[in-house]
This record gives sequence, structure tokens and C-alpha cells, in this order.
Amino acid sequence: MGIVKGLSVVGGALVIAGVAAIAILPRLEHLGLTGGGGDGAAPTHAAADGDYSGPASIGGPFTLVNGDGKTVTEESWPGQYLLIYFGYTYCPDVCPTSLSTMTAALEQLDPALVEKVQPIFVSVDPERDRPADVAEYASFFHPRMVGLTGSLEQVEAAARAYKVYYAKVEQPESAIGYLLDHSAITYLMAPDGTLAAFFRHGEDPAAMADRLRETLSGGAAS
Repeated sequence: MGIVKGLSVVGGALVIAGVAAIAILPRLEHLGLTGGGGDGAAPTHAAADGDYSGPASIGGPFTLVNGDGKTVTEESWPGQYLLIYFGYTYCPDVCPTSLSTMTAALEQLDPALVEKVQPIFVSVDPERDRPADVAEYASFFHPRMVGLTGSLEQVEAAARAYKVYYAKVEQPESAIGYLLDHSAITYLMAPDGTLAAFFRHGEDPAAMADRLRETLSGGAAS
């Protein structure tokens, strides 16, 4: 069961975001900010700038670490779809919004369909995000969401496979030191490792749920 039940799609997403924000408030307070990317804007280099024209261009093998310090790969969830988002736990607003949208969409699916998909949050900030922190952060959004990170090399390899852009944005006046400008795409990977669908930042939760329902039920992906 997810964080919030029995709410409208939009209202539910907002409440989920609020609950998650309260849960991670100590981490957000380090930022001394309330906006994303230092000014409340969406990431400068959105993943929408990438080429998503062919499923073969996205995804591939990855080796990362879960909250227990165990190595996991894309094959750790055989037979399941993977719903993957790349971000970082110190992200002021873009990541919480995207993950809340993911949760709101999953809440609209029948439990049997939810069991077919593994939600995953990958931190691209291994310098600060310890595996246990990433796992805890992910669990605030959905009880089944897995938080992963790894060494710098492991994270870079996973990001390359999914065409994820990320770069430091120095914040010399902030105690935290820097933010990350990063792409904000949620990927749905089929059990065979191919891209089944992708969702841009700002996606309507109902539209995401419809696409997930169609794909997980065996409908044709567009």
C-alpha cells in the first residue's frame, strides 16, 4: 500500500509530495533553499533533449548497490518491469515531484499490476548519498521503491546507459556546497531490458497510470 489512498489524482500527488517533504525535511534544511537548481527552475539540461526515438538506444546492464550494501544488477528482478528514475536525495524539488508522480500513478493501478513493476530510484550523487540514505529516501515515496547508488564509476556507467545528464552546480554560499543539474525522465524498462515507455518531468499522474496499465496489461506500446 502506498503513502496516500482515496485521494484525487492531482490532490494525491500533492499530498504525497508534502508527506515526503516532511519526512526528508532535515535533509532539505541543509540546502537553505526551497527551489530546484538553486532558483526554483527545472533542470537546465532536460532529458527531453536526448534521442528517445528507438528502444534500443536506452538502457543496458548496470551494477549498483542497494541499501544493505549488496550488489544488484538489472537482472536482480527477473520477469519484472523496472520503473527507474535518476536523481539525488538533496534535490530540492524536481526529484520529490517526479517520485511523487510515480507513486500517485502506481496507486491507481490494480495490485496485481503493481506487482509486475519494480520502482527504482538511482542516486547520481555517490559523493554524498550513502546506500542506506538512498534506500531510506526512496521508501518515503513508495514502500516497494528500491534506492540504489554505487561507486562513481558504477553510477556513471548506469547514467550513460540511460542517457542521463547530470552535473554539479556549485553553491558557494550554501552549507551543502553544490546541487546537481540533472535530467528528469522516468523510464519503464520491459523484462527483456528494452525501453517500454518513458515519462517526462511534469507528467500527469493519470496519464502515467494509463500508460503503465496498458503496458503492464500487455497492450501495445506507442
